[in-house]
Amino acid sequence: MQITFTQRVVAEFIGTALLLAIITGSGIMGDTLSAGNAAVALLGNSIATGCGLYVLISLLGPISGAHFNPAVSLVSWRHGELTLTQTLSYIGMQVTGAVVGVWLTHVIFGMDVLQTSTHDRSGLHQMLSELVSTLVLLSVIKIGVKNTPEKIPMLVALTVTAGYWFTSSTFFANPAVTVARSLTDTFVGIAPVDIAGFISAQLAAVLLMSLLIGKNK
Repeated sequence: MQITFTQRVVAEFIGTALLLAIITGSGIMGDTLSAGNAAVALLGNSIATGCGLYVLISLLGPISGAHFNPAVSLVSWRHGELTLTQTLSYIGMQVTGAVVGVWLTHVIFGMDVLQTSTHDRSGLHQMLSELVSTLVLLSVIKIGVKNTPEKIPMLVALTVTAGYWFTSSTFFANPAVTVARSLTDTFVGIAPVDIAGFISAQLAAVLLMSLLIGKNK
């Protein structure tokens, strides 16, 4: 059965919403149960995110490509895999889905739906971390799709899980995730004032990756 573009963008919305629910919910649960031990909270957060990503990419990848990330969609557009209109539609649904996922998680945990994060993630080192994180993620996807496409769910899931631990920013690597996480004053949040730095670094990585891979190759 042929998959319509409507089905593809709906898959991006659902997948990104569920991804943010997993990130936010596991962050809340980990922080609650860890008795103040940030390492334990991060461990639970990273494992849940990696496991969730594996399932989401495996199930929704055949429908939409399972981008769940404007950075991935922008590189796909540059590579000639999406039109500009399709790319903008993907990004719109990803950002909307991410915000809905955060709000849904607040409801699930009996918290105020509307929040603003106070979690400081400022500094040049955090921006550099996001540049490296996004480059790593995009490179894994690019090389994986070319050489071992059947392993993409596992490759991305493991990369993100590891990324939580080897980067100071905990591997956001995703503009939609960055925006949505500014709307939760929980373990996984990011203060709104720090969004611009993170997204600038992520988009710089997209530009670098686009220059490296060229267009329509």
